Amino acid sequence: MNQAAANSTLPQPQTWRDTGLRRDFLEGLALKILFLHGELLLRDLAAEMRLNLAVIEEIFQILRREQLVEAKGVKAGNYQVVPSDQGKTRALQLFALNQYSGPAPVSLSEYTKRVREQSVQGAAVDPADLRRAFSHLVVSDDVLNRIGTAVVSGTSILLHGPTGTGKTTLADLIADIYPDSVWIPHCVEVDNQIISIFDATIHRPTEQPAWDTSDSRWVRCRRPRVLAGGELTAEMLELQVNSFTKFYSAPLQLKANNGVLVIDDLGRQRIPPEVLLNRWIVPLDRRIDFLTLGGGKTFEVPFDLFLVFSTNLDLGELADGAFLRRIPNKIKIHNLNAEQFHEIAKNVCEASQVAYDAAMIEHLLKIISVDLKQPLCACHPRDIIAQICWAAKYNGMKPELDASAIEQACRNYFVESE
Repeated sequence: MNQAAANSTLPQPQTWRDTGLRRDFLEGLALKILFLHGELLLRDLAAEMRLNLAVIEEIFQILRREQLVEAKGVKAGNYQVVPSDQGKTRALQLFALNQYSGPAPVSLSEYTKRVREQSVQGAAVDPADLRRAFSHLVVSDDVLNRIGTAVVSGTSILLHGPTGTGKTTLADLIADIYPDSVWIPHCVEVDNQIISIFDATIHRPTEQPAWDTSDSRWVRCRRPRVLAGGELTAEMLELQVNSFTKFYSAPLQLKANNGVLVIDDLGRQRIPPEVLLNRWIVPLDRRIDFLTLGGGKTFEVPFDLFLVFSTNLDLGELADGAFLRRIPNKIKIHNLNAEQFHEIAKNVCEASQVAYDAAMIEHLLKIISVDLKQPLCACHPRDIIAQICWAAKYNGMKPELDASAIEQACRNYFVESE
């Protein structure tokens, strides 16, 4: 395991210079926060900015000399601070530039260093981690071994094969393989611009140290999992600036750094597959990406993630050989055999509180493979048993596996031939 990823705390900046940020940037952020709150104890201002109290006291003394803030008094050993009229005017000028008033950002150089230290390519993964992550699925040892080998590479993987074989489920669980945690910044400063990275809908925080014992500009999280499907557009891969707040949101790949980015149903996005694949040829090769701010400044960021593609389309039509060579791990996920079908059905029955009946599952197997001449898909047990449960609920009955219930479920689920 990466040592940086294992650390329970991060060293706090002890002076404003230690933050890696410009002094006037920190002064402006403090002024905006004070303007919004009206007045704050220095300790509360430190908590808002996620910085050591010693740093905030430095900033306060500078703002006080410049007559931008005033001390109303002392409470619990802390100055009670308010912005002066001059300070309020300055805060309004700063809000016109951008509306950001949250935790202090980290510098781009510090972010890059931290990402490299907790790289997915240095994560310790073993067979036990695979068995834990996929414990509730029926997956062959061969597939588990191949996925584990791909994850250890820290590069990329392509899961392909017929529809309904469980590729999306496998892809979505890959992030759960990693047993460790990493540090994600609230935001990063680049050329005096704010890029928000921490996303509560994506990042999964673990137990956090107290804000005054660690550099709380960083949030300790499980390795990220970012999933994008048919809704993916080219714009989602670039910096997005909010016209009102005037600060940036990170693109998907930046939010996924040190974790997993899943592109599900490759070839069915709003962005043509060749455009998507060409966008990532350099990042896949060099593990760096280039982003551009609104003013035209282009800068380099790490591309440190395990990239997962999933598709049921023909690979020859989807991508050319040059791109496929850049994905070193390619695994075909096949349809089920009868034994695997029974095992999945048994698990689904247990989860759905339906009594498992091997004979009735054999009856279902016959309908699918003999009568309908359909392959056995991993989704079939779940979907058919769901149909049985819905019908029973509608009729006010307890769901049971019997021939009539199975046959009705199949009529509802499968497309009837003309």
